[in-house]
Amino acid sequence: MNIRSPLTILAVVVVVFLLANSLYIVKETERAVLLRFGEIVNADVTPGLHLKVPFVNNVRKFDGRILTVDATPERFLTLEQKAVIVDSFAKWRIAEVEKFYTATSGDENRANGLLAQRINTGLRNEVANRTMHEVVSGERDELMENLSRTLNRIAQEELGVEVVDVRVKQIDLPPEVSRSVYQRMNAEREKEAREHRSKGRELAEGIRAAADRERTIIEATAYRDAELLRGEGDAEATSTYAAAFNQDPEFYSFTRSLKAYQEAFGSKGDVMLVEPDSDFFRYLKDSKAGR
Repeated sequence: MNIRSPLTILAVVVVVFLLANSLYIVKETERAVLLRFGEIVNADVTPGLHLKVPFVNNVRKFDGRILTVDATPERFLTLEQKAVIVDSFAKWRIAEVEKFYTATSGDENRANGLLAQRINTGLRNEVANRTMHEVVSGERDELMENLSRTLNRIAQEELGVEVVDVRVKQIDLPPEVSRSVYQRMNAEREKEAREHRSKGRELAEGIRAAADRERTIIEATAYRDAELLRGEGDAEATSTYAAAFNQDPEFYSFTRSLKAYQEAFGSKGDVMLVEPDSDFFRYLKDSKAGR
């Protein structure tokens, strides 16, 4: 009994080990190949539970979902020999498992590297046939469609994968070209700014001249109206003075003489040489001289 128990346990362990190495599961999201001593005996194992011969058969599983390869940004020349830096990526999935395993040994990183090389080659050819404007905006969609179609055909033939889509993330100019473009744009904007300033100064001078002319006209009109009003006022004042003085001409003559005396003898140092019988002293000699 004691001898049989270890043997039984050993037998059970061996059976479990053989079963564990004889069964394998392929998920719905996986693609797999069955190998026999490294040779492919089943190129596309369907999803589910399967049997294999331990130590004879080997199973290689691969991700069957859509994967992404992010290509390294590369410098390309356009039709007019202008340099651009293109950053792109591609979506792909395994189409033929046997060809994929043969071409890449089932290494996903190797597959990404090979696809990235072919993406850059395709981009180089597409960019070389287009101008800068066409690459950036004019024919960008057409470029990606052509590249996707061409790359898909090559990838299926050489790698056994299907290229679902290729997209250009970004198109940049090289740093030295970017600086020159920036300088040119800056110069153009400076030129435009100078033109606007010149037009502004011209308009300002016109507005200023019109304002000065209007001011001169207003001042001249106001001066004319003021002189007319002043003349009318002086005439009215003269008429009023004349009417008042005509009421008593002698009194007016007397007040005029007094004012003349005040202005003539306003200072002690004033000296006047006149004849004693002059009319200037008429009211000094006789206050009733005019009567």
